[in-house]
Amino acid sequence: MTGVLAALGAAMAWTGASALWRSLLGRVTAIRLNAMKNGLASLLFLPVLLTLPHNNVHAVLLLLISGLIGIAAGDSFYLGALRRLGTRRTLTVEASGPVLGSIAGVLVMGDSLAVKNGLGALLVSSAVVLIAMQAKETRQGKRGGSAADFGIGLLLALTAVICGLSGAFLARYVLISSDLTPLQTASIRLLGGWLGLLPFLKGNWRQTKLKPREQSKLVIATVVGTNGGILLQQVVLQTMPVGDGVTLMATAPVMALFVSRMEGDPIQLSGVAAAGLALAGVACTSL
Repeated sequence: MTGVLAALGAAMAWTGASALWRSLLGRVTAIRLNAMKNGLASLLFLPVLLTLPHNNVHAVLLLLISGLIGIAAGDSFYLGALRRLGTRRTLTVEASGPVLGSIAGVLVMGDSLAVKNGLGALLVSSAVVLIAMQAKETRQGKRGGSAADFGIGLLLALTAVICGLSGAFLARYVLISSDLTPLQTASIRLLGGWLGLLPFLKGNWRQTKLKPREQSKLVIATVVGTNGGILLQQVVLQTMPVGDGVTLMATAPVMALFVSRMEGDPIQLSGVAAAGLALAGVACTSL
């Protein structure tokens, strides 16, 4: 039950922060925004990094690589896809994450996959796809881009899914094979994500001048979505199989129904149906 609550909490944290990220993407590039939030989150977790034991060098190295793949690369690829495909198409591709996570959990980690778990993954994925299909495009290519640009966006979205799952598997391996806590592993992963983006930021920091209101959004979104979200994610990876955990955390787009009206996107019948599918999927996975 701890893992289930942590997964749903992570989904809520990412949903709440997503509206703030959306308002900042027009001001900074995807890589720069990714680096800013990871740098701030690493600074907030600095006291935790100072408590790391000195006999877990191998585990720390794996977590840094996990952060490099899942956070630095994965989040940047996702934001790049979002710019090219738009919200609907990108979320549709991202919906493959839970199913891929369940399959990979069986093949790579040896996790068990009961029929109800597979059904839960399918229901949640269907809910995310349904929401993506009825979501309105906002601030992005309403007339669509070229075929080449669409192909690049699709490749970026698929790469983001693979990076996210790869980082999750590395983190889970460390969590179940070492004595590091979820808070310590989250701190190390964030540091790895930030360090991985530093080479791309030479001379760019001074060009990013956010207004006080935007700075407040950045701090709130980072504390809630990055620090809080990744900490809860590490609890999930420690206490649940990867497939089940990814499935529950994938309810974030479903939870976005509750903030959609504030963004000018009224709840439709298909949205209510998607929420019902998601709840059924959560029940299948956790009960």
